[in-house]
Amino acid sequence: MSTKIAVNLPVKDLTASARFFAALGFSPDERLANETMAAFVIGDGIYVLLVEQAQFAAMTKRGIPDAAAASEVILQLQVDGRRRVDDLAGRALAAGALPANEPNDQGFLYGRSFRDLDGHHWDVFCTGPATPGGQA
Repeated sequence: MSTKIAVNLPVKDLTASARFFAALGFSPDERLANETMAAFVIGDGIYVLLVEQAQFAAMTKRGIPDAAAASEVILQLQVDGRRRVDDLAGRALAAGALPANEPNDQGFLYGRSFRDLDGHHWDVFCTGPATPGGQA
């Protein structure tokens, strides 16, 4: 039996947020989409569902924190190698994300972070042996 995860994120502008995630190279999943929600495949069994704020509030029956002002969660994506870390973080920044922290290079762990269009904090990282010239 496998388990999958779908992370639901409230978004202010569904069209802009969907365009952002497409720019990162993630594939849309139209089966989970409707007029208030867009879905993207992040990896095997991992989805992000972008939900318009009004719909998100109706689903949770709770207030939505301003992710640009308060931390709600840190979403971490482990990828294969430093080049993939740099590629994904670079795509995010080119698509309008803001850097969240300075790059983290501990040799065995390398990561970069960004805040998406709604301020959600994403870390992209890889692990493995340190390599000369910082390439894995």
